[in-house]
Amino acid sequence: MSGAATQPVIELTEVYKAFGPKKVLNGVNLTVGERESVVIIGGSGTGKSVTLKCILGLLQPDSGSIKVDGEEVTTIGQGRDRDRINAKFGMLFQGAALFDSLRVWENVAFGLIQGRGMGREEAREKAIEKMAQVGLGRDVLDRFPAELSGGMQKRVGLARAIAADPEIIFFDEPTTGLDPIMSDVINDLIVECVKVVGCSALSITHDMASARKIANRIAMLYQGKIIWAGPADQIDRSGNDHVDQFIHGRAEGPIQMQVRAL
Repeated sequence: MSGAATQPVIELTEVYKAFGPKKVLNGVNLTVGERESVVIIGGSGTGKSVTLKCILGLLQPDSGSIKVDGEEVTTIGQGRDRDRINAKFGMLFQGAALFDSLRVWENVAFGLIQGRGMGREEAREKAIEKMAQVGLGRDVLDRFPAELSGGMQKRVGLARAIAADPEIIFFDEPTTGLDPIMSDVINDLIVECVKVVGCSALSITHDMASARKIANRIAMLYQGKIIWAGPADQIDRSGNDHVDQFIHGRAEGPIQMQVRAL
């Protein structure tokens, strides 16, 4: 599944982003190959979400290059060209981020109807197809998100992410708030859906069980830089003390957490 022999579908080169005096991204370099699943790990506040937002065009980096399918996207701004780039993307948001006032099938079909102008009947059939891929039946089509469990809401979010058969899917903390068993179910669904759609994937998480399950390649972001990247099955032999401390969840090590005494 590696895209090393071809042009990366996503390529970040020396990406910097600061908010006032706080430097969040400090020269990020990262690639995602065709049909490759890359997971960025790192602690809270290390810049994982900012990295995604820069790729999506929600934030403008201060400097550096971000290319999607070889096209520089940091200079295109908002409008038709940004819409064209974003049409390549699917997104599973942290917490699913469903529309409370829309029924399940309308949530799944939202991008098809609003973004692509698809008729409601056709979009509903497409939603049924995608829901089946994530294990949801017709019995939940007309329910509202509040009537679903957290795991089912996450499945709806995943169905929405794959509804338009995107080239690239972003997963933002896909297992947050789920118990270990449901987390593993969602991880398996992500792996299967990425395979079925035939897309590339870029995920951010601090859940190492999830990272190990869904990634071909893992990259660790620390103090605004990618300090290690390699195949998922080599992370236990990274040779990097920061990575070793993080993946084993140890308090002692080079990563010092700021803890205020009570």
